[in-house]
Amino acid sequence: MGRADARRAAGSGGIRRLFTWRKLLGTFFGLCLLVMGGFAALYMYVDVPQANAQAEKQSNVYKYSDGTLLARTGSGVNREIVDLSAVPKKVQHAFVAAENKSFYRDKGVDLKGTTRGLLNTLTGKGKQGGSTITQQYVKNYYLTQDQTVSRKLKELVISLKVDQSTKKDDILAGYLNTVYYGRGASGIQAAAQAYYGVDAEDLDVSQGAYLAALLQAPSQYDWAVASATGKKLVKERWAYTLDNMVDEGWLDPAERAKLTFPAPDAPKAAPGMEGQTGYLVEAANQEMARQGVTGEMLDAGGWTITLNVDKKKQKQLEKAVDRKLESQLDRKGNATDATVQAGATSVDPKTGKVVALYGGVGATEHWISNATRQDYQPASTFKPLVLASALENGSKTQDGNLIGLDTVYDGTSKRPVVGSDTPFAPQNEDDISYDHPTVQKAMDKSINSVFAQMVVDVTPKAVKKTALALGVPDKNFPERPAVTLGTMNASTWDMAGVYATLDNHGKKVTPTIVKSAEHRDRTMEPVKGIGDQVISRASADTVTKALTEVVDIGSGHEANTTAYDAAGKTGTSENNKSAWFAAYTPELSTVVALYGESTKEGGGQVTLTGTANSGRANGGGFPARIWADYTLGALGGGSDATFDLEGVEHGEAPPVTRSPSSTPSETEAPEKTPSETPSAPTKSPSRTPGEGESSPAETPGDTPSWTPSGSPSAPEWPGGEEQPPGERPENGVLGQ
Repeated sequence: MGRADARRAAGSGGIRRLFTWRKLLGTFFGLCLLVMGGFAALYMYVDVPQANAQAEKQSNVYKYSDGTLLARTGSGVNREIVDLSAVPKKVQHAFVAAENKSFYRDKGVDLKGTTRGLLNTLTGKGKQGGSTITQQYVKNYYLTQDQTVSRKLKELVISLKVDQSTKKDDILAGYLNTVYYGRGASGIQAAAQAYYGVDAEDLDVSQGAYLAALLQAPSQYDWAVASATGKKLVKERWAYTLDNMVDEGWLDPAERAKLTFPAPDAPKAAPGMEGQTGYLVEAANQEMARQGVTGEMLDAGGWTITLNVDKKKQKQLEKAVDRKLESQLDRKGNATDATVQAGATSVDPKTGKVVALYGGVGATEHWISNATRQDYQPASTFKPLVLASALENGSKTQDGNLIGLDTVYDGTSKRPVVGSDTPFAPQNEDDISYDHPTVQKAMDKSINSVFAQMVVDVTPKAVKKTALALGVPDKNFPERPAVTLGTMNASTWDMAGVYATLDNHGKKVTPTIVKSAEHRDRTMEPVKGIGDQVISRASADTVTKALTEVVDIGSGHEANTTAYDAAGKTGTSENNKSAWFAAYTPELSTVVALYGESTKEGGGQVTLTGTANSGRANGGGFPARIWADYTLGALGGGSDATFDLEGVEHGEAPPVTRSPSSTPSETEAPEKTPSETPSAPTKSPSRTPGEGESSPAETPGDTPSWTPSGSPSAPEWPGGEEQPPGERPENGVLGQ
């Protein structure tokens, strides 16, 4: 054996001597004894403390941007302690089934779940899961919500001691009375009132299962504001809870089979949240939640929250809605007027600050905020984004011409798009055809056939990418030609940010309402209002140039004045269910919308036609007038600021030869000026009365229609394929 082999043999033997099974086992048992000893010492050291409780509860204070008081939430918590005997037995079991099936058998802790929680905390992976009901009670009643290793170890020890010294029913009662359910409700009595308008003793097993399911994610699972995913998840957890009850013998399978999901009542604002106050506070709370401040943290109180809302601009927006809309409505005597909901958001395009917000008639009367709701379509306010995408991608027409403001399109009403696998032939408003309009003219008149073809020229996928980058939410967003009609869902908050980004020369603007949120124990990172360049300045400025003419002589002329420089776009959705005006000056981006919302139980979208006895409530009517009134006041009577535009793209426009023998259906309607009031809009003979007459205030363009299948000018849907949302006709007409 050589010297090298001898050294290797000696080394190998040394390693084996160092790591023998006996030594390894000894080390393992030594560590176990050390851990056990440490835990025993911790167990002796940690006592069950006094309740953390309500003695230290504080108010949350909300302020306007100038520091003046907006609101003060109550000095206590919305909680009413009830005995366990006041909670039906099956409702008790629903909570156990949802949170901790072994509650009546375990020793108060879940070592596996706690270990996982400790590892998550140490590795920065966030909130633990798997805590028992006893552990959650201890956390709520004796400790804090802080996610630290020391707090979790204390929770483990105290839970063991509480389980040994306290009856299970008392632990369950404490848990039900301290846990947070969302909607500002702590404890089961407050939750029963907040979600179902009943006392805890009157909850049925199905309602109890929903409240139990809710605890996993109160803000995400609140039915009134939950996304489609949130609703799916909470229904699954509700079913899981009931199935667990059956497994444990607490619910008869036959009874389980008959139960249906109990959708909770719409939320109501707390006292002191009247008028716009509740909407502003809720918008601030929602933004804080997105930044990691949970409902439990807010519920604990002690926050001083300063909003970006300008008190004077806020009052001006409220007055504008009252003057230009509410004073014209007869909400008690007119069934249509009773359905009208108004919403608005105003943003500073240089900072992203939400300076004013209008959520509805009053938070104690209509709690869902019309400023932030995302269940209506933004309609033709989306068309500028189609143009932005065309410019950003250097797109060309089917004839190979670069798209810009002077590029010429076919403006024939009901013209089938060319180059798309998805057939689409939208009708222009009032079925008017236009003789070779430029893109600028198409924007002025909101010509559906032009922008439908432009989507195909750019590709729906590219249009969607641009729209999402600008800030349109990815909610029911189809990649089809009909997207040009704004068939996705968005809020005034979303669209105010989108238009502010255009105003800010393509640099991303994210609306933010919280200026600062201060607490002695924690901090909140404010939302960054200004982000990266998401489209080029040339693309954004070209869109702005197009939209200035829309306000000057186009469908938005109701907002035209010499007091300020403005750019904007109108929009009216399918069957006139929503009407929008989105516009901006160099200093403000503001979006105003009207929604038709049924007053019947369960709500639902209804037409705005007939609002204030004025025919169609289109975007160029009430929304534009509210916008103009607000903007004039918010700018102190006007502004000398002008748009600083660079690199405006005019595109390629080959000479157009117009036939002197054009028929009326192929010729553009005469230009209207703001002072002209036609006796009736020009319509095609094929148009039937009552399918979407427009108000004299609006020029043609916002209301599309689907050409019925079988028409010579529109291809059939292939193979009986279901028509996608936003392209499906109702009584043969889309977008009234």
